[in-house]
Amino acid sequence: MRILSWNVNGLRACEKKGFSRWLEGCGADVVALQEVRARPEQLPDHLRAPRDWHVHYVSAARPGYSGVALFSREAPDRVVTALGEERFDAEGRLQIASFGRLVIANVYFPNGNGKDRDNSRIPYKLDFYRALYERLDRLRRGGRRVLVMGDFNTAHREIDLARPKANVKTSGFRPEEREEFERWVQGGWTDTFRTFEQGEGHYSWWSQRFGVRERNVGWRIDYVLASKAAMRHVRGATLHPDVLGSDHCPVGIELDPRIRD
Repeated sequence: MRILSWNVNGLRACEKKGFSRWLEGCGADVVALQEVRARPEQLPDHLRAPRDWHVHYVSAARPGYSGVALFSREAPDRVVTALGEERFDAEGRLQIASFGRLVIANVYFPNGNGKDRDNSRIPYKLDFYRALYERLDRLRRGGRRVLVMGDFNTAHREIDLARPKANVKTSGFRPEEREEFERWVQGGWTDTFRTFEQGEGHYSWWSQRFGVRERNVGWRIDYVLASKAAMRHVRGATLHPDVLGSDHCPVGIELDPRIRD
């Protein structure tokens, strides 16, 4: 079973760069998208309801902002899209989909930057992290096999970005953000990619400035985290920096399909 996650930085823009061709050939059972930036009615039919896929969209109240989508070969048993706080739910950042005992949380975590890149949204970002942690922890304790995937907007360790010393005051690598990520790890969530790859130079996001991606000056801010019960079924984890179409690349995992049973 293959699951892929991708911040597409605008699905309509990504479609112009080949998203549908990628989707057709990606070999995934589930594809989780973040930063869709479009309501379903704004999308062409082949994206709104593609053949052989079940699709679920969540849009932000603000037009052209945020949004997530879940493409799955089998229809989920249930999809929850709210944390119960309007300040979070209005931004269209969450899908919690159940497939038997497997739960997939597709999440577009907030960026800590305010309008003037002043780190003013970090408190909101951390509150979102904590509210989601509590929601997912209840599912874990209830015996569900939980995967959390998406754009976390945080690089966990120095190895997860090309220039850590230059970014210690930048949202995405500030101490309080990294500490919150570490709280998840210490609480029993596993960074699936680092289970299989300990080396440097593996990133999932690059600035759109000229030549940055070519020089691989990036950040790894897109993750798939697994609960202990889910991790027993994980067989591999990957990044796909060769896939273009967004400033992020897809990330994914391979699973024993019995994770749903």
